[in-house]
Amino acid sequence: MALKEFQAESKRLMDLMINSIYTHKEIFLRELISNASDAIDKLYYRTLEDGATGLSRSDFFIRLEADKEARTLTITDNGVGMTQEELDSNLGVIAKSGSLQFKSEKEQKEDVDIIGQFGVGFYSAFMVSKKVRVESRAFGADSAFAWESSGLDGYEIAPCEKAGRGTTVTLWLKDDADDEKYSEFLDPYRIRGLIKRYSDYIRYPIRMEMQKSRLKEGTGVDGKEPEYDTYFEEETLNSMVPIWKKAKSEVTDDEMNAFYKEKFYDWQDPLRTIRTSAEGAATYSALLFIPKAPPMDYYTREFEKGLQLYASGVLIMDKCPDLLPDCFSFVRGLVDSQDLSLNISREMLQHDRQLKLIAGRLEKKIAGELKSMLQNDREKYEEFWKGFGLQLKFGMYNDYGAKKDELKDLVLFTSSKEKKLCTLAEYVSRMPQEQPAIYYGCGETPERILGLPQAEGLLEKGYEILCLTDNVDEFALRILEKYEDKEFKNLSSENLDAQTDEEKAEAQKLQDGHKPLLDALREALEGKVKDVKLSPALKSHPVCISTDGMISTEMEKVLNAMPAQEKVKAQRVLEINPGHAIFQKLCSLEGDKDKLALYAGILYDQALLIEGIPLEDPAGFVQKVCGLL
Repeated sequence: MALKEFQAESKRLMDLMINSIYTHKEIFLRELISNASDAIDKLYYRTLEDGATGLSRSDFFIRLEADKEARTLTITDNGVGMTQEELDSNLGVIAKSGSLQFKSEKEQKEDVDIIGQFGVGFYSAFMVSKKVRVESRAFGADSAFAWESSGLDGYEIAPCEKAGRGTTVTLWLKDDADDEKYSEFLDPYRIRGLIKRYSDYIRYPIRMEMQKSRLKEGTGVDGKEPEYDTYFEEETLNSMVPIWKKAKSEVTDDEMNAFYKEKFYDWQDPLRTIRTSAEGAATYSALLFIPKAPPMDYYTREFEKGLQLYASGVLIMDKCPDLLPDCFSFVRGLVDSQDLSLNISREMLQHDRQLKLIAGRLEKKIAGELKSMLQNDREKYEEFWKGFGLQLKFGMYNDYGAKKDELKDLVLFTSSKEKKLCTLAEYVSRMPQEQPAIYYGCGETPERILGLPQAEGLLEKGYEILCLTDNVDEFALRILEKYEDKEFKNLSSENLDAQTDEEKAEAQKLQDGHKPLLDALREALEGKVKDVKLSPALKSHPVCISTDGMISTEMEKVLNAMPAQEKVKAQRVLEINPGHAIFQKLCSLEGDKDKLALYAGILYDQALLIEGIPLEDPAGFVQKVCGLL
C-alpha cells in the first residue's frame, strides 16, 4: 500500500508533541500501557453488556518484550483490537481517540473508566523510536492489519498475520547519542521501574520475562564453591490494586505505614493518615499523610509542595501544587480521580472546576483532621506543631490573612501560665473578667520575654502573657486583629489598656507635674524617641522602651533584616518608673542640662539593651558610664 500522509494539522501537532509537550521521554511507556489497558477495558465492557464473549477479567493481560539485539520494545494486549478502518481513523488523525468516542457512547453506563480520552499519547512513542509498527486484529474479525510509520513522513496500512485478537505495538528504538541513551528502555529492570512508577495500578497484569538465577544442584555444600544457573521467568510487574482502593478493614496500619515510607522516602511512620473519597460533582479518592518531622529542605525555596495525581490509577503528576494550599504544604500523599480533564497529554492538566473542587474539599478535610488531633490527641498535635507550626503561622499571615479564620484555632503559643503551649481559645477562657485584651510579648525565648519590665506589672495583675518567639508571630496576630472580640496588645506597646481609670488619672497627674523635666529629657533624646513618659506600671525596673504606632520594635528587627532598600523605624517612647530611685536622681539634676542629657542617654541605651535591641554606639555607652563612675 502507498504511503499515506498525516493531515497538515496533525503533522504540526505531532512534531510539537514529540519535541515539546512531554518533558520526560520515559512517559511513552506509560502512554502505551494505558492505551493497552483501554483496549482491554473496551472488550471487558462488552462482556458485561451481552455476556457473549465467554471472557472474564482474569483472561486479560498486557505483555512486554525487549530485544536488545534488534533494539525493539514490544507491548502486546489481548483487548478489543482495531479494524483496518479504525487503524486509519484512530492512528492516522492525531487527537482522534477511539477511547473518547467509546466513553461518550457509554457515558450513561456505570463503571466506564477509560484512561485515554484524547488520542495523542500513542505518538509519544516517536520520542524514542525511529519506526513504530502496530499489528491489530479486532475482536470477532478473521483478518489482521498493520499500521506502520517512521514519523512525520506518513504511514502505511497493510494486511498482516496475527493469530489472536488484540494489538501489538513494536518500537524500533533510536540510536544512542551523547545526550540520549535510548538503550535504557531495553533494560528489563529499567522497564520494571517505570511500570512501578507510572502504571503500577493498571488493573490488568503487565507481564515480562525477567532474568533470574538459582544455585546449581550439588554446589555450595561440602566445601564446594557455589555456582548459579541463569533462567528466565515471566513476572507480573504491577500491583494492580491500589492500596487506597482497598477497604480500611483490608489494610493494616503496618501496611499503610510501609506504603508511606516506600512511596514518599521517609524513614519514620507518618504522624497521621487521612483517607477520604467523594462522588458527585468531583469524584476522587485521596490518601494523605502528615509526617512526623519536616524534610531537611522544607523551610527552603527548593522545597516543592504537591500531591501525587493519578487518573484512574495512572500517575499523571508527581507533585501537583494546585491540590494543596501553602499553609498545608507539609501534607504528603496522592489523589486518584477519573473526572479530571487532561489536555493534549497526561502531563498537562487543565485547571478545571473538578481540580478546584477537589482542592477545596481536601483543604477542609486536612483542617478538620488537625482540629480533631488537637482536641483528642494533644500530645501528638504538639509533636506535629514542633515541626510544622511555623508553616501554619505563615499561612495565617500570607495573602493578607486569607486563611486566618481557618487557622486561628490551630495555632499554639507558649504561655506564661506554666510556660506551656496553649491555643487562643484556651487563653481567652482563662482571662480574668476585667482583662481588656490578649497580651503578648516578643523575644528570643519565653524567659527573656517574661523578664521584660512591662511583663512584671501584667503578671502582678494576674494577666497571662503569650510568648512569641518566631519572626512571623506578631505579623500573624496583627493580621488576625482580634480573637473573640479581644484585641491583641504587645506588652511593649505604649497603650496597654491595663490600668484602671483611677490609675490612669494618677499617671496623668504625675506626668503633668513633671512636664519641664520630661521636656528636657525629650530634648536630650531628640531624634531617638518620639516621647518620654512616666509609667507607674513599671515595678522594679527603672526604664523601658515602648512603641507608638503600628510598628513594634520586634517588627522593626524583622523587617530591617529583609533585603529591602528602605529601612523602617518604630516610634520609640522612653518610659521611666516614677517610683524608682533613678527618677529621684533625675529630679535632682533638673537644673543641670548637660548632666541630665548624660543620664538620659545612658537610660535610653539601658532600655534598648533590656529590649534586646543592639546599641548604635556601644563604645559611646561605655564612655558615658565611665564618666559617671
